[in-house]
Amino acid sequence: MKVKKYVASSMPEAMKVIRAELGPEAVILKSRSVKVGGFLGAFTKKKLEVIAGVDDQVKKPKKYVKNHTNEELMKQVNELKQLITTMQPSRNTSVEYPLLVQKAISFLQHQEIEERLLKEVRDKVMELYYTTPSLGDKQLVEWLKNWFEEYLSHSECSKVFQKKYINVVGPTGVGKTTTLAKLAASCILEQNQRVAFITTDTYRISAIDQLKTYASILNVPVEVCYNSEDFQQALQRFNEYDIVFIDTAGRNFLDSQYIHDLHNMLSFNEYMETFLVLTATAKMADLREVYKQFSNIPIDSIILTKLDETTTFGPIINLLTECQLPAAFITIGQDVPDDLEKYTTKKIVDYLFGDWKYE
Repeated sequence: MKVKKYVASSMPEAMKVIRAELGPEAVILKSRSVKVGGFLGAFTKKKLEVIAGVDDQVKKPKKYVKNHTNEELMKQVNELKQLITTMQPSRNTSVEYPLLVQKAISFLQHQEIEERLLKEVRDKVMELYYTTPSLGDKQLVEWLKNWFEEYLSHSECSKVFQKKYINVVGPTGVGKTTTLAKLAASCILEQNQRVAFITTDTYRISAIDQLKTYASILNVPVEVCYNSEDFQQALQRFNEYDIVFIDTAGRNFLDSQYIHDLHNMLSFNEYMETFLVLTATAKMADLREVYKQFSNIPIDSIILTKLDETTTFGPIINLLTECQLPAAFITIGQDVPDDLEKYTTKKIVDYLFGDWKYE
């Protein structure tokens, strides 16, 4: 293989020279930032050192003529993919991305998008940058939004309220009772359905009082259940109602006994639809642990709450990309039922890029 070192101001400039000298079959072997010129260490300039090579068996044409546009474009794309691979950061290499690409990477890092997902986005954005002339902020953000929407397409819940009993579970402090009231109000006002409440949250008197207040406002009955026998009797009492909403206790999700108690109290059967309520204000580590704990019971979909109380949406994006559950609703405030919205990938991606500063 013929190997040669090049020093240029940028990767596009280096690639242009490499193609001219070594031909389209050349590959990038290594790249790194170097300092050149100056006097006694001062007034140096940053350059890009690129080592490229070409197989000696490949005969380089005297003059490269682009006769087949599609073939040449594919070769350039492959070269870019090779370039992206060789430009991954290592201990001995400091990679400098184009400013617009670096802006996208920094923004997503600030949003706490995890590295596993960030790497996929970074590779695609680099490819976009070198194949799109005059790429600007708006065009890049539009492309990023489309990419994330497609990547999250599996997370949209196609159907909800397909069963008679609607169960809401989750850790303490995520807003389960208020969310349950919003769901019930939407069924009453939009579907004109007969609704009833059951609560098994007997650990907090305030929780019972809160649900009774909502029940009074919505003019629906409510039953408080202290054990599985009470629960079965409540199910019988509300047998004629269209939908029965079940509120559960909010307790420490790290306590495995909590999940055990849910199993003992509730009938997780084919007549029950269960929502896991998660807050957008939680850290990624906590979201992952909550999902792990509650995956021991049959969860149908997720409800994301308190989107109005954070500016960082990476953790819930990370969770949605790695868990197999769809999301059904989001909440954006305390008003019942106005601050409940159907989840869509477009909405969550719009939240993700809501703080992007255009230039």
